[in-house]
Amino acid sequence: MSERVAKPAFLVDAYSDPVLMRIEGRADFHNSSCLREFFGDMFRQGKKRFVIDFLQCTSMDSTFQGVLAEAALTLRGAGGGSLVLARLGPRNLELVRNMGLHRLMTVDAGAFPLDFNTCSTPLKCADLSELDNARLVLEAHENLVAADEGNRAKFQDVLVFLRNRLEQR
Repeated sequence: MSERVAKPAFLVDAYSDPVLMRIEGRADFHNSSCLREFFGDMFRQGKKRFVIDFLQCTSMDSTFQGVLAEAALTLRGAGGGSLVLARLGPRNLELVRNMGLHRLMTVDAGAFPLDFNTCSTPLKCADLSELDNARLVLEAHENLVAADEGNRAKFQDVLVFLRNRLEQR
């Protein structure tokens, strides 16, 4: 196991209201599956309010953003809730706006009044098979298109490639 994978990227406090999460390091397709599973578990428990701290998030990719979009769309479809992205740095704020995610969730780039030090439980990501990873990446990018139709042109080639790859299996 590489050092990058071993270091937790997502630390959570699942018992707070709202549910708190702190991102440390890079948020990308390598660690997005555990975030997706975590949101699913929280939704099944009836949790509808989430705040994610980006202060220590060094970067994020489109798969991670697609998982965020899925969570926001799920909340919207379930009659509401809140997903707040807190303490975004300039680059991550730009990425969120470029994908249109600021229209689905609350974005707060300034100081935030919650204590994210209670986030101490690391999410553990299972190793996905190549096929499961391709499904995750495809679904994440489809969620980005559902969140903002303008993303279709950005990810058209990725979507076609992944669909073809999955159909061949």
